[in-house]
Amino acid sequence: MERLKKLAFDLLSSQHFDSLAVSVIDFSASSFESFEISADVFSTKPYLYFDLASLTKPLTNSAVRLKFPELFDDNMMLLLNHQAGLPVGGLLSKKTWRQELLAYEIKKSPSLYSDYSSLRCMLEIEKKSGKALEELCSYYFDSELVHWKKLPLDSFSPEYGIRNKQIVCGEVHDNNCYNLNEFVSHAGLFATIDGLSRSLINLEKIVKVNEEIEKRLPTQKMEDRFILGFDRVLDSENTLAGKGCSLKTYGHLGFTGTSFWIDLEKKRGTVILANATQTYWYERTGLNHLRKTLGEAIWKM
Repeated sequence: MERLKKLAFDLLSSQHFDSLAVSVIDFSASSFESFEISADVFSTKPYLYFDLASLTKPLTNSAVRLKFPELFDDNMMLLLNHQAGLPVGGLLSKKTWRQELLAYEIKKSPSLYSDYSSLRCMLEIEKKSGKALEELCSYYFDSELVHWKKLPLDSFSPEYGIRNKQIVCGEVHDNNCYNLNEFVSHAGLFATIDGLSRSLINLEKIVKVNEEIEKRLPTQKMEDRFILGFDRVLDSENTLAGKGCSLKTYGHLGFTGTSFWIDLEKKRGTVILANATQTYWYERTGLNHLRKTLGEAIWKM
């Protein structure tokens, strides 16, 4: 772990953002080790709440599918796995966004990663269940995994850029999520590195997510990138999860520099949280190098 800390510190020093947290999860022991770096300072008791961005998708919709499979018919699975023919995304109206999304016809398509598909999946979940998504998905949440509107008053978050000439800090980075101003499925969750790690362990304990993924992998087509709403590694030699993981690895990426990956063969998970949009978002070479390098080091541990 000390070597990993040094590697993380060296990698962060060449980035255009200043905060990074890393966790290594041992699913065999239901335990993890973590650390955090912010403004060149190490913390062995991480406290920063990171914007999880699109990690919110599997942490909400996929969690509901695992706990309440009866809510998911074939069309719902297409939405969950980004194969329902919906556009990638766009600016949504605060007043009519639900009607806009419900107007799309659901039809099987090749995988196309889509915020709209995630949001439509949420709307269908709520319609079928008669309950709010937050109520259905939060059964495994640690106390340090929260919606951005419920961040503790004494919490600290990294900076994520500029919006309306103000620094984005303690508010969600995603503009649709910010404007809709409510609990939605495509973005909006914040967590400490420990809070997310404990939540992933909780998810495995409660609904056996690793078993559910593993039993579906043998029938998963190569062109079907998503499985139960989770992304998966299709090329273990060239993946943002880091070289060295097996093809039985699944997880997700988040736009703000977040990710988690779980290797079913190694029974090991890795979580990387960063504020990669702090100064700009449009150039990802440094972030991708950091993700790959840290991931490779973790799989070798």
